[in-house]
Order: sequence, then C-alpha cells, then structure tokens
Amino acid sequence: MPDTKAKVAKKKDTPGKKIGAVTHYFNNIGVAVVKLTAALKSGDEIVIAGRGQEVVQKVASMQIEHDKVDKAAKGKSIGLKVKDSVKEGDIVYKK
Repeated sequence: MPDTKAKVAKKKDTPGKKIGAVTHYFNNIGVAVVKLTAALKSGDEIVIAGRGQEVVQKVASMQIEHDKVDKAAKGKSIGLKVKDSVKEGDIVYKK
C-alpha cells in the first residue's frame, strides 16, 4: 500500500533577512558592490553567503558613488568594505 502522507519540504536555514546580492568584488581593495533589496545602515550585522562559506561582519564603511554614507535605501548599489573575499552572486543577509 503506498504512503499517502504528504511530504513536507524542510525550510532551509537562512542567516537572516535577505537584503541584496554582490554584483562585483574588487579583490585589490576588499570592496564588494552590493545591489540592495532592502535598506542597510552602518552598524548593522550582515552575513554574505555563497559557495558554502559565510562572511559575518558589522557594516563599518559603505559608499554610494564614492561618497561615504551611513545608510542606504532599497534599490541602491553600494560599495561595502568586507573583511574576507566574496564572489559575484553571493547573497547578503541582515541578522
């Protein structure tokens, strides 16, 4: 007799709320360009996840068009100083 119980897919554990994705990484200066899908401000704790690795850090420095900013709105592309290497396509989460 076949099993008639519905199977429930397990929800993947995410490190927080998705707020954007890395669109470019400048290895020589350790800066990621992030396209935001939600607001971000200095001091927020973020996780950049991809390729089985996570970079966890507080937002210490970010820029829009080479101007230092303390907050950025949804839809903006920001330059974000990161403490470890990331890749294009990595997802950014706010903890």
